[in-house]
Amino acid sequence: MQQYQKLIYTVCLQFVHESHTAEDLTQDTFLSAYSAIDRCEPQYYKQWLVRVAANKCKDHLKSAWVRKVDVPGDDAMPEPRGAPGTDAADPAENLAERAGAAELETLVRNLREPYGKIAVMYFLEHKESTEIAKLVNRPPATVNSQLWRAKLLLRQQITERRQKE
Repeated sequence: MQQYQKLIYTVCLQFVHESHTAEDLTQDTFLSAYSAIDRCEPQYYKQWLVRVAANKCKDHLKSAWVRKVDVPGDDAMPEPRGAPGTDAADPAENLAERAGAAELETLVRNLREPYGKIAVMYFLEHKESTEIAKLVNRPPATVNSQLWRAKLLLRQQITERRQKE
């Protein structure tokens, strides 16, 4: 464990981009590996541990909890504003937030079909998926699938834009 701890942590961090989650996944990796150590030859421990870590991370990222919590634009409540008499947010931050919202709106409106129309109704017009399904005459499961894919596309576009900055 001491020999490969940093490597496995780095692999996990590359997947999840969050140190605490990477630490948890590193620990899970070693626990799983320990319980199945007899299945691997000692000369392949390094490769095997990396594969176990990658699979743990992929499972974590596919989990319903992560998809629900980490999806951009699905926040249940907006950030609280400064109360009267307290320090309000910096005007530059407000401008940046509005610019980010405008940029997000542009990304949503530019999604390819069939995701664009549904994403506009969901993100910008704040309609429920069942209502969208009726409006576009598609089954609710199809609309939910297309919303999931639209969110994935938006997440990829946002990540690419952040990397360019």
